[in-house]
Amino acid sequence: MSASLFGQLAPQGGGGNAILSLRRATRAGEEARATERIAREPQLQRSMDQFRRAVERAPDARAALRDPRVMSVIATALGMPDAANQSGLAQRALLSDPKNQDAIVNRLSDRRWKAAAETLKLAERGIAALRDPAVQARLAEGLSRARWRDNLEAEAPGLGDAVLFRERAGNARNAIDVLGDPILRRVVTGALGLPEQIAVQSVEAQSRAVTTRLDVAKLQDPREVNRLAERYLMNRASAAQPATGVNLFI
Repeated sequence: MSASLFGQLAPQGGGGNAILSLRRATRAGEEARATERIAREPQLQRSMDQFRRAVERAPDARAALRDPRVMSVIATALGMPDAANQSGLAQRALLSDPKNQDAIVNRLSDRRWKAAAETLKLAERGIAALRDPAVQARLAEGLSRARWRDNLEAEAPGLGDAVLFRERAGNARNAIDVLGDPILRRVVTGALGLPEQIAVQSVEAQSRAVTTRLDVAKLQDPREVNRLAERYLMNRASAAQPATGVNLFI
């Protein structure tokens, strides 16, 4: 039997192995060592070289955001890889001012766009922001972290999500914050056993589904966050196992 979970011993294999992998991935210095190694990979360096050349040639930020090489780096590095092909939305969202409450970036349900706009500051600085070595260094670091997360997902389904959840969960103050971040949404709904189909319901109904099962204030407690992350991994592993007629997770 493996390490303790919720006061009981976690089963060998499946979720138990994923939990051990989570604990290993979150040990002090583990991320830094992994991302430093990934940063030296030729493919990552080529991506950043292409990004730099593209933004140097672009006449303005809007033109830069139309370039797939630029959008690929921005979307991946800022934790929204599914947005790499959403150039039109990126132009409207990232060029709007997040300090303006009426800006489109503040009206999007996906809170990642606002975080990206606040990081890049394109509304204030325009193309100069994308040419800034400090911004480029942050994007390169983000690419390394994204690759590390992909490697974790390959090691165990949900492992990359669980690591990021532990980092981001404390930013959620209510159910809307949870639902507006794909990582928080996947981990919380997965840990609580909520079906994916709730996504077709109204935001109010989804919020009730979360808050009736979880006191969102508990996401400020690292121990509760860790318990949810581990439960999510257990549920992912359980769902991936072939049916045997025996439920190991009752």
